[in-house]
Amino acid sequence: MVAPIRMKEEGPVINTRTGRSLAMLACVLCLASCAHPLAETPPEFVLMGEVHDNPDGHRQRLEDLQALVAKGWRPALLMEQFDRERQEDLDRAQQACANAACVVDLAGAKGWDWPLYHPLIEFALQQRLPLVAANVSRADARRIARENFAAGLDPETIADFGLDQPLPEFLYLAQKEAIDAGHCGKLPAAALPGMVSAQVARDVWMSKVMLEHGQRGAVLIAGNAHVRRDIGAGYWLTVRLNASGAQGLRAVGYLESAPGPGFDEVRRIRAHARADPCQAFG
Repeated sequence: MVAPIRMKEEGPVINTRTGRSLAMLACVLCLASCAHPLAETPPEFVLMGEVHDNPDGHRQRLEDLQALVAKGWRPALLMEQFDRERQEDLDRAQQACANAACVVDLAGAKGWDWPLYHPLIEFALQQRLPLVAANVSRADARRIARENFAAGLDPETIADFGLDQPLPEFLYLAQKEAIDAGHCGKLPAAALPGMVSAQVARDVWMSKVMLEHGQRGAVLIAGNAHVRRDIGAGYWLTVRLNASGAQGLRAVGYLESAPGPGFDEVRRIRAHARADPCQAFG
């Protein structure tokens, strides 16, 4: 987790063919508007966002997940909070642990407000829903930011998601703007392209792991920025899915502020009292 940014590459690789990029964006937005509501039959992929430190958002999201499982859905539960290198530890924890605290002790990383995730993990243990480590580690993300996608992603993933080509211009610019805003405009301009790469790598990896579990269904638990359909993991899933498959995808934002772009549904949550994150930048 990189705080306090709300969003998170090998330089400013911009695709100047904006017509194609805008057409892709229009397709994504159209698919979002045509998808079935979450309240009906569970889709194949559900992306559930969060404001990391907001208890009300965690509570509402768990209730939504419980409602889906109550309909007989048995998805894999993919979590941003577990790094991919810890999957074996996470597998052992699910076999050995009777409670969430034990799972976190065996497989969790520092930097997360783990008690907020305990009810979600407890529910997964009770329902025997597979827990999947979905995140690129901070070490790999830093290498990608300094070098390129190949520093932290395998060649097959890079080819499958088109990362051997320039990023669409709209996506690159939107990610850069969001990262800059999330850091209160205090980051050096030279740092932004690399941070865009790190954010894109995380979104792509989460999408890859979701696709690997698509046969049984997959829920992604991640920050609101990651689950967006226009530029986040939802976008990269749509790139890999055909139009029919993309209709089986729902992105749900859990937002303290007014609804933003990229979500099929938005849950408004009570604002959580916290110190001004911009104070950390002086």
